[in-house]
Amino acid sequence: MSAATLNPYLDLDPEVAAALAESRPVVALESTIISHGMPWPQNVATALAVQAEVRAVGAVPATIAVIDGRLKAGLTTDQIERLGRAGPRVVKASRRDLPFLLAGCVAPGTEPGLGATTVAATMIVAALAGIRVFATGGIGGVHRGAETSFDVSADLLELARSEVAVVCAGVKSILDIGLTLEVLETHGVPVIGYRTDRLPAFFTRDSGFGVDYRLDDAASIARVMRAQWSLGSGLASARAVGSQGGLLIANPIPVEFALPRGLIDAAISTALAEAAAQGVRGKLITPFLLDRVNALTGGDSLAANIQLVLNNARLAAALAVAYASTGASAETAAAGLAR
Repeated sequence: MSAATLNPYLDLDPEVAAALAESRPVVALESTIISHGMPWPQNVATALAVQAEVRAVGAVPATIAVIDGRLKAGLTTDQIERLGRAGPRVVKASRRDLPFLLAGCVAPGTEPGLGATTVAATMIVAALAGIRVFATGGIGGVHRGAETSFDVSADLLELARSEVAVVCAGVKSILDIGLTLEVLETHGVPVIGYRTDRLPAFFTRDSGFGVDYRLDDAASIARVMRAQWSLGSGLASARAVGSQGGLLIANPIPVEFALPRGLIDAAISTALAEAAAQGVRGKLITPFLLDRVNALTGGDSLAANIQLVLNNARLAAALAVAYASTGASAETAAAGLAR
């Protein structure tokens, strides 16, 4: 039975559906980067370039969003442009927002039935579709000052729920990285450094914190993915839980595009003070801070953001290819044992 049959709200792009049916590699891509993460027209150009990078490595891209009240795994160029042009009028959709978009409830000032999926929502749709690998820029986490605001991204809880491997450039620099790692540890989400012992922080290659494990090739990460998601086999308690959760793969921004940590820290401090003065909070704070940091760095942070997303897409595609290969190897071994 197909993923689309299992969930009546989900539409698979024909290319994505064919790849999944044939156990070929597919990479999920988020859409908030299109509507809220970058300005027009760089947002659409970047989204299309990310898809091209995934294809170049041998995987099928599946950009995810809500279009006209339907969950979509795989967008057309026209649909991507629609999200890019609508910008802030698109609902920034996390787990809590999906039912309202699907039910046709319209928030004031937004396009009806149009939602750009955050990391959390993209993981949900990817898991529904049967897509195991997802590339993004950086994940959300515990915001600075969370001891009074209690502002913790739903991304972290979704990583504990959904069996999807998320490739990112680490935790966004605007967050409290230490507390974010504590929450991930509490929920059993492994943080893997790809060819690094240090957790990157989006624009910079070293946040000052370490990772749980360092792995230097996609094949090793793919074996860990398959092992983690096989742990529940035959265990009643694991079946009751229904999921072994996700994995976070931290992929540092390429050296030539990394920004000085001092520059970013200063820009973030200024942007945070401005956000507090203007009363910006909730789901609006991340796009506000990224926009202000870009302005304060003279556009350097946007250029770095584009490069790190492309870099993550390449690694995610390589990981999807390796994961598909481990599946083929497992099937071959099982067939040999059956003979």
